[in-house]
Amino acid sequence: MDKALPQSRRYCELDWLRVILIFAVFLHHVFMPFNGDDWHVMNSESSKVLDDIMVYFEQLRLQTLFFIAGAGSLLLLQKMSAKSFMISKFHRLFIPLLVGMILIVPPQNYIENIADYDSFLSAYGQLMLSFDTNHLWFIEFLLVFMLLAIPFKHFLASNIGKRWLNWLERLSQFKWGLLALVIVLALIRGWAKYLMPDDSHHIENLSLSVFYVFFFFAGMSFIYSARVWQTLALHRRTYLISLLISTLLFYAYYYSPDLSAYLSLTARWQIWWWVCCLVSWSGLLTMVGFASAYLNKTPIWLKQTNELIYPFYILHQTVIVMLAFYIVQWQVGIMVKSLSLLISAFIICTALCYWVIKPFNLIRYLFGLKKGTREHQNT
Repeated sequence: MDKALPQSRRYCELDWLRVILIFAVFLHHVFMPFNGDDWHVMNSESSKVLDDIMVYFEQLRLQTLFFIAGAGSLLLLQKMSAKSFMISKFHRLFIPLLVGMILIVPPQNYIENIADYDSFLSAYGQLMLSFDTNHLWFIEFLLVFMLLAIPFKHFLASNIGKRWLNWLERLSQFKWGLLALVIVLALIRGWAKYLMPDDSHHIENLSLSVFYVFFFFAGMSFIYSARVWQTLALHRRTYLISLLISTLLFYAYYYSPDLSAYLSLTARWQIWWWVCCLVSWSGLLTMVGFASAYLNKTPIWLKQTNELIYPFYILHQTVIVMLAFYIVQWQVGIMVKSLSLLISAFIICTALCYWVIKPFNLIRYLFGLKKGTREHQNT
């Protein structure tokens, strides 16, 4: 088996993808009030076309972000001890999650149920003590997955793990080889959804957590081997073809006529999870493959953006919900409302990150950032 990828290398493709995908999450939440999907705040008029587009991209963003997180955790575990890794994740994940549940989530929960309270101040104590993760469930999942990363890294270094990696390397040499892993993913997804058809974003919901941990462990496994990682760029066009085919299958089933006379509800849902897995897995391989091939430099602006994208994520949904509550009441069309929400939310989130969080070490810590130097804070 080839040696693991060199620790000194900077994986610029991970920087690019992390920023792009979290911005995609931001866009998704900006347009949620207008797609008729019963979100926290909804516009009276909705767009079916918007909903049809958004349901597709739901299959791509978070899955790839968990893959990136897995790859990043493996790189960190190669540089530091398990104890240091756990301490780091406590500061960078648990503390921001706690701060988010106490300070960031309550305002959007208040807006969502504003008729039930006299004022935000009167509601805050109750909302704060509910410790609702809301959109920060992603951080909760990451926290648990990072704990699992330690034994999984030891597994990869074991004899059984080496055999797994050797098999993965041989598989990766075939153009369609890594794509075959979608069979395992679809079986896991279908089985978990059949046993636990819950849609809640809680870590104990195994139909979701097991699905996402597959991507996380895949990221750790792929980046452990230079040979596997290099084939992602080598076979990127094959992955793109598979994504296009998967997309056609996805929308063919999405727009298919009523099949209830021929298939049970369980069977129809199983097919849905399968086509979703096809899009998720082929999309992941395509994005990482093309990013590895072409995004091999991290400019200065991206380094700073890559750092601030974390507090941007923590803040973004609360800012969007609070702005949307007022914007959806305007007597204008969806386009004007959505663009107004997009621009205003982006400006506010960016300003908070750059001028409120970035300059002050205490606030940086509360939002999961490392202590900044004076020069760093003034850039």
